[in-house]
Amino acid sequence: MIDGATWPDLLLEPRGPVTVLKVNRPDRLNALSRDTLGQIGRAVRVFTDDPAQGALVVTGAGETSFVAGADIAELVALGPAEAEEYSCAGQAVMDLIERSAKPVIAAINGYALGGGCELALACHIRIAAENAVLGLPEVGLGAIPGYGGTQRLPRNIGLGRAIEMVVTGRRVRADEALALGLVSHVVPQAALLAEAEALALAILRNGPLAVAAALEAMRDGMHLPIGAGLRIESERFGRLAASQDMREGLRAFVEKRPADFQGR
Repeated sequence: MIDGATWPDLLLEPRGPVTVLKVNRPDRLNALSRDTLGQIGRAVRVFTDDPAQGALVVTGAGETSFVAGADIAELVALGPAEAEEYSCAGQAVMDLIERSAKPVIAAINGYALGGGCELALACHIRIAAENAVLGLPEVGLGAIPGYGGTQRLPRNIGLGRAIEMVVTGRRVRADEALALGLVSHVVPQAALLAEAEALALAILRNGPLAVAAALEAMRDGMHLPIGAGLRIESERFGRLAASQDMREGLRAFVEKRPADFQGR
């Protein structure tokens, strides 16, 4: 269970049914080392397995940086095989976040560059502070995004705009990120965590099985032709019809009272 314990590079804070995960490497602008990524993966598994926790908010410690990128010092010495394995290990953590059946919200409190932008892209919803800056600048280092950025960015903002961002390495500020659809909301820095937590709690008022099914249907269906995606939607809809939660939700609507969802 989430117990408030501190990993070396993370701070985990349960706030009722919402867990706040902070990447805490202020001396490195919260950059992602290999070990930091492993800690995030383990923390996400702990969150996922804790029945008392319904939503996860991912952010960075401080007010300057969400995650400023990968730890460049680790990349310098990598050969081809090691670099590919390094990329795959990072992708596995991002996939774990994206595939969570519980909502994961990125609260982008500053620089989200390279691996930090990819971490945000793996989250289901992104909220940015007004000082946030996002980008995938890897080509300026002679590399490319390696934690899923070349795949998730086009799926979020469209291929043409994603290509332009990736091949120029251009950074975008919060207002442009909002216009591109890269983030859903822009709020003052001081209100960022409160807004993320309020959004998480609004989601948690709904049926947890329905939220999980919706996340699954959208995640799996978006990569398929629409007919196949619609079949996934119908299958999940039918599966929910066997749940107590769907019967309770429909009955509560008819009886004009709040639903009492039990996740069954």
